[in-house]
Amino acid sequence: MSSKRIALYPCSPNTVRGTSTKLSASKDKVVYANGKTVIIRDLNNPDLSTTFSGHAYNTTVARFSPSGFYCASADTTGTVKIWDTIGDDQSVKGEYKVLSGKVNDLAWDAESKRIIAVGDGREKFGHAFLADSGSSTGQISGHSKVINAVSIRCQRPFRAATASDDNSIVFHQGVPFKYDKTIRTHTKFVQDVQFGPSGDHFASVGSDSKIFLYDGKTGETIAEITDNPHKGTIMSCSWSPDSRSFFTTSLDCTVRLWDIEARKSLQAWTVGSGVPNQQVGGVWSGISDLVSLSMSGDLNIFDPRAADKPTRILQAPQKAITAASSTSSSTFFAGSADGRVLSYDTDSTSPSDAVRLVGGTLHTSLVSGMAAASSGKVFTIGYDDHIREIEGSAYTPASIPSLSQPKSVAVASDETVFIAGISSVEAIRNNQRVFELKPSYAPSVVGAGGNVVAVGGEDKRVHIHTWNGSTLTENRALPQSEGTITALAVSSDGALIVQGNSAGKIALYYSQTGEPVPTRWDWHTARISSLAFLSSPPTHVVSGSLDTNVHVWSLENISKRVLVKGAGPGGVNCVVWLGDARITDSKKTGRILSAGADGCVRVWEVELPGK
Repeated sequence: MSSKRIALYPCSPNTVRGTSTKLSASKDKVVYANGKTVIIRDLNNPDLSTTFSGHAYNTTVARFSPSGFYCASADTTGTVKIWDTIGDDQSVKGEYKVLSGKVNDLAWDAESKRIIAVGDGREKFGHAFLADSGSSTGQISGHSKVINAVSIRCQRPFRAATASDDNSIVFHQGVPFKYDKTIRTHTKFVQDVQFGPSGDHFASVGSDSKIFLYDGKTGETIAEITDNPHKGTIMSCSWSPDSRSFFTTSLDCTVRLWDIEARKSLQAWTVGSGVPNQQVGGVWSGISDLVSLSMSGDLNIFDPRAADKPTRILQAPQKAITAASSTSSSTFFAGSADGRVLSYDTDSTSPSDAVRLVGGTLHTSLVSGMAAASSGKVFTIGYDDHIREIEGSAYTPASIPSLSQPKSVAVASDETVFIAGISSVEAIRNNQRVFELKPSYAPSVVGAGGNVVAVGGEDKRVHIHTWNGSTLTENRALPQSEGTITALAVSSDGALIVQGNSAGKIALYYSQTGEPVPTRWDWHTARISSLAFLSSPPTHVVSGSLDTNVHVWSLENISKRVLVKGAGPGGVNCVVWLGDARITDSKKTGRILSAGADGCVRVWEVELPGK
């Protein structure tokens, strides 16, 4: 039995208010960090995007080597990993502890042999080392506070420039790298410094909204660019491949393109207003793609020939995905820990159209559950204690507050929405509460199918109810489980119930009799987070767990299963079937989406285990 990943929808870069986010590009690919994951995102073909999950702590920056064959990434503990970007194995070439604190930026030399890492530390704020061995190749000194950025001249003789919170830039000679001079042109924090590809110049930008140009060989200040300046902190600068221009991004929500010879602004774009549209990072990708990063995580792609707006906007979750639901074999929705909900279209070939932020009034905090009705409507619940309704690609005005913090949601065949809260189970239809159940136990999860509604509780039992359109009547309680019921699914005909618990065990029951179906579905090693049936009548069950794995179980042959190992680095929070089973190359297959802690959505094609 086999499985293969057929699609990856990556998360957006992580952003922190008032902090520059570093992006790096190689041809049409952009690399960035989010959580413990490093994402290589192809701007034109999402099928070529990949992720690297080799860090044990939150990553902070990633940079392509000039050759494009390797990537260096760093984390909050000062560890730098160098890994292969070609091939699927992503073998780690080297791992080095270079600083005692967070690494803010990395820079490769033109030969892809040397790296400078800068950031926070006790005894030093920067370290220069060889990529092959980790041996020191100079000393980065001269700063008294955290270093925010570093850049290395692409030609010999090598030079390096570092930018710091001490309002200064230090110019280093190399190799080996050593202190040459301190440049004090800025009056506030220096956020970014970058050498042009030709090596003739480098530029610096800072919190004083100023841009300075320097000689690349000597470090002498050439000029301050004062034409049509930014009105807020400038967070990044990035050069064109021909070194004739560069662009800057700023917290004033603008992106500006500058001409080096004329030292004037060639073009300016305004990206909305307010904090979500503050521009906190940028990189020049390929020949004419200017990629800027909004505080909201949106990647805005500009073309210098288009004067008014971005040519494309790439949207994705920034935080962990906590809920998902499909409406067809090619469309689904995913909600994240920051309250955002996005719609996905697997048939779309355009990266900007494949993932879209749902319009309307979003949840203000974590989306804790999502369920789709047969009509195509999707109901979402969140820790803002509201139940909301999506129709088409936007939220409708329909919204109703929950009686307690909602944990789980399910939709019955008559489109009654059941919400399991901390202290109650609610039934809502047509945006009105039609029934309320206050059980003696604390509900943890709910499932519905046909006229059967199952409620899992912290009493380690699943309670089976019948819904007659107005009242829930409890029929029986299933035997006590080994742990709290954390996941639950009811088949569409109401005949079967599958439950998962906090101990990683899965059990299958007949709903009408409460009799167990003999299984040994205990291959997960951590909490079960999501369960789903395939088809009607059901033939397979998919499970996702905190152990990062996804299992597909056969109902026709209980002993057979398919393992998707490492389906969600950091833990799988939700699994959903996309459509029914299909025949591929004379084999019966099914498509599953998995999503979780890393904010990425992966679609898998699995050969379904049979008799």
